Amino acid sequence: MFGFDTTQAKRRQGPRGKFDLPLLVALVGLACVGVVMVTSSSIAVADSSHLGQFYYLKHHLMYLSLGLLVAGVAMRTELKVVEKHAFFLMLLAFIMLLAVFVPHLGMRLNGARRWLNLIVTSFQPVEAVKLILVVYLASYLVRHRESIETRFLGLVKPIAVSGVIVLLLLAQPDFGSATLVIAVTIALVWLGGARPLFLMIMGMPLMPLLAIAATSESYRMKRLTSFMDPWKDPFNDGFQLTQSLMAIGRGEWTGVGLGSSVLKLSYLPEAHTDFIFAVIGEELGLAGIIGVMCLFTLVVWRGLYIGLKGVEIGQRFAGYIAFGISLMIGFQTMVSIGVNLGALPTKGLTLPLISYGGSSIALTCAMAGVLLRATYEINRALDARQMATRMPAAAAPDANPNGTREREAVAA
Repeated sequence: MFGFDTTQAKRRQGPRGKFDLPLLVALVGLACVGVVMVTSSSIAVADSSHLGQFYYLKHHLMYLSLGLLVAGVAMRTELKVVEKHAFFLMLLAFIMLLAVFVPHLGMRLNGARRWLNLIVTSFQPVEAVKLILVVYLASYLVRHRESIETRFLGLVKPIAVSGVIVLLLLAQPDFGSATLVIAVTIALVWLGGARPLFLMIMGMPLMPLLAIAATSESYRMKRLTSFMDPWKDPFNDGFQLTQSLMAIGRGEWTGVGLGSSVLKLSYLPEAHTDFIFAVIGEELGLAGIIGVMCLFTLVVWRGLYIGLKGVEIGQRFAGYIAFGISLMIGFQTMVSIGVNLGALPTKGLTLPLISYGGSSIALTCAMAGVLLRATYEINRALDARQMATRMPAAAAPDANPNGTREREAVAA
């Protein structure tokens, strides 16, 4: 009536990104489980220390809120900005790891120098280093793709950087985080196209180093021997593991009920941190264990899947970021659960997003935010590709509008 073509296609302003919904749901689910289980597992510990029943819960919620704020900023930050500053972030990581050895700045707790004294609180640099390492490796894999895939020397720099981080962690000492750094580096470089033979040759010098580090201290040897047979000395070297196994065994299929754990009452050490999975097993049973493991599996699977999509469509940095963070969360989860189940020697690694922790929970939320941002940018690139394939098809009927009229005239 007014001369407008009602069938005219409406063009969007541009490709649209979206955060991966299953991944987001799984991450939120783990954080919610963490709040509930920290509340349940920490009340007895806080009460026995005369700190108030909800002392650890309040601090956990505070650090979780800080982590959510950082995650929100990360979700709104373009990854190209992060990639641009990857080298300087790695320098910052080395500075933080060295700062723990500075008197009055570094803090010694339980015989280890892993924390920085920030006056109002303490900060564990390795939690930030985990994310920075993934960013640096992803940037390196993008910039030196051909060298990584075809040359042995292409692996020297990323392996050397990780090796220096491992040495600094072993000096603290933090054997668990050092092992995690090695595993993620090798896995991510392999996903970046490195040949397995080159990785084996580069990794061979690290094996004796880890063996020496594992056997150089008496307490580490005790952990190894107690891990092999914790019931041989259940009240001394094998105390943590035996208590953890008893807690999980008491849970049976459906658990003794939320809040009804007995082993958390000053029997199970670090019930709200390193051994919170044992409390989950006791109170929620096998059903709760399977539920938690399914959530972690969903996080790792979605991260790896979206990362693969990103690499396939040319969004390599976002893809490697998704690979690296998924591997970091996955490996740490495997170690934490393995320790609680007696499948691995005792390590000081928390269960991501569930265990109580300050810098741990905040920086894990930051990693989750960066991972979600990677899924957003990969989905945006996928949408742009779909738009590009649809536009020529939509424009084809209008490519020669006079041609249609000429054919109609001939037919008449």
